Amino acid sequence: MKLLKWGAAALAVLLVVAGGGVLFLKQNPVTMMRIIASIQQRDIGPARDVVWQQGPETAPAGKRPPNIVLILADDLGYNDITLNGGGVAGGAVPTPNINSIAADGVDLVNGYAGNATCAPSRAAIMTGRYATRFGFEFTPTHPVFEKMIGETIYGGRKGIYFSEREAENIPVAQMGMPHSEITIGKLLQKQGYHTMMFGKWHLGELPEMQPQQQGFDESLGFLLGGQMYAPDGAPGIQQAKQAWDPIDKFLWAALPFAVSKDGGPRFHPPEYMTDYLGKQAVEAIKANRNRPFFMYLAFNAPHTPLQATQEDYDALPMIKDHELRVYAAMIRALDRNVGRVLQALKDQGLDDNTLVIFTSDNGGAHYIGLPEINKPYRGWKATFFEGGIHVPYFMKWPGVLPKGVKYAEPVAHVDMFATAAGVAGAAMPTDRVIDGVNLIPFMEGKQAGRPHQTLFWRSGDYKTLLDGDWKLQVSERPKKNWLFNLKDDPLEHKNLADSDPDKLKELMGVLAGIDAEQHKPLWPALAEAPVAIDHPENPDRFPDKPDDEYIYWAN
Repeated sequence: MKLLKWGAAALAVLLVVAGGGVLFLKQNPVTMMRIIASIQQRDIGPARDVVWQQGPETAPAGKRPPNIVLILADDLGYNDITLNGGGVAGGAVPTPNINSIAADGVDLVNGYAGNATCAPSRAAIMTGRYATRFGFEFTPTHPVFEKMIGETIYGGRKGIYFSEREAENIPVAQMGMPHSEITIGKLLQKQGYHTMMFGKWHLGELPEMQPQQQGFDESLGFLLGGQMYAPDGAPGIQQAKQAWDPIDKFLWAALPFAVSKDGGPRFHPPEYMTDYLGKQAVEAIKANRNRPFFMYLAFNAPHTPLQATQEDYDALPMIKDHELRVYAAMIRALDRNVGRVLQALKDQGLDDNTLVIFTSDNGGAHYIGLPEINKPYRGWKATFFEGGIHVPYFMKWPGVLPKGVKYAEPVAHVDMFATAAGVAGAAMPTDRVIDGVNLIPFMEGKQAGRPHQTLFWRSGDYKTLLDGDWKLQVSERPKKNWLFNLKDDPLEHKNLADSDPDKLKELMGVLAGIDAEQHKPLWPALAEAPVAIDHPENPDRFPDKPDDEYIYWAN
């Protein structure tokens, strides 16, 4: 059905072209996407009640396996929460509920994302493997968007579009995680867990790639990489649009406001998306209070488009900048709904027997134009500098994990799979490489040493290795190496690539060895876009300078 809708959308575009609009559409990709989206969204129905499958009426006697709740934010910056004395707008938006997960458990202070953009990071979380091991290297993206990105000038630098790769491309609906991968959901289903997925999937749209075929008994959310929080211009909603940013223009044109239950017909949520997902998660906890469950709650907040409820916006009059205030209000809503889930666990008597994990898929994005969201780190989403991959990462499990502990060794999103397996008593797969490890013994203090000697990231020709305290980034565009000793220089200011050639050569060899183990991308990166490391996008406020450090991000 999805592919048929794409065919109808393509036919509509052809009719416009036949009517003499070909030049207009080529020069206006946002308009083209708006036409396609308007056709795709015709099947979205009105709000409807959601009914969750009910577990047993009474809890089984004796000890039962612990529940696992994984809460994932989308593009949450390291400095978006107030845990470490920071926060949005100088701490104007307290995040007590998110902070409480760290305060009541373990703050993995050197926690790393699976990737610097959404979908590959989520694939790493779900499988415990570098997503590049199975070819999920780039975020699924519409070719209209790719062409727009590749032909846009960002400040003083132009994107790159690889038209010669078009022949290798596949339909966006087919870009996803192969069904042959073993997800956390599949792993826990075999252990008798009831598995539920909420919010943003972004791991494929084909039937075999959707949540219900990838290990989830129930799902409520959306397959796409983004979603509106409310209809554009809806009453009771404040919003901010970035006129300088092609990504933002594309999202406002393309995204619907809809969810689907268990892959069924799409419908409009009855309220602001973040609140809706949080409230439905509470109802699902109630329904499953008497059986072990795994909940994957993937909020799309605070990813663009920037939309907030009037109530949250009005609660922040001290923030004078409208864009920052809308963003801050979105953080407020995210924290409120994390609190709802935590309170529901307590109300149902499940708190002590539930492992709660909180993290973000990657760092805060440069394209919202806000300068301090990843402070104190350099870089953004779509870079492998710390600002792009060093994320909030907390776990709490009362009575098992220590309380209020900061664990300093580097850990990663790939560790969630093995950690969930350990908690549930599930056997680890032996027919494939699993890059993650069970973090519970390390957090308990029962196992010493580093969970990882090396961690690896790749997006096209841009590759990064963390080896002990050393971090190497290798870029093709520009042709440059960055070598940092994070023990001495955690903020990546002193590049040692020229001054320590022996260490550079050593790490280049390690990186090449791991890189050779990875799979060829399942679809090509049609475009690359420049990202300045030390300032956000917004040419009026933060213009590019000739001496800026930057990378080209492939997607």
